[in-house]
Amino acid sequence: MPYNGTMKRLLPIGIQDFADIREGGYVYVDKTARIHALISGSGKPFFLSRPRRFGKSLLCSTIRAIFEGRRELFGEIGGFPVLAIDSLEWDWKKRPVIRLDMNAGYTQTEYGDFIPRFPGS
Repeated sequence: MPYNGTMKRLLPIGIQDFADIREGGYVYVDKTARIHALISGSGKPFFLSRPRRFGKSLLCSTIRAIFEGRRELFGEIGGFPVLAIDSLEWDWKKRPVIRLDMNAGYTQTEYGDFIPRFPGS
């Protein structure tokens, strides 16, 4: 059912994937104009430091969608509004994306030993 402007939208509690939020019709606060400024800037490296549960994974997922050239996620979806970056100058070609997941793998014990975080690792 297309969004008509008066329907209640769900909050994306626990959803960290940009595509899932946009395609699922969840509330999304559009910060894509800021992301565009960040990735179109000086070309120097930058460090993203934010507190826990503050949207780092969603930010990285949004940047990944931009670099993968998934413009359809930034346009109108099911009546939900177009995001800012869709109207800004950006070459929507697909670029390679490397994603490092720091939540998987090994964890350090109180004794300094590294052990697998998940059984069978």
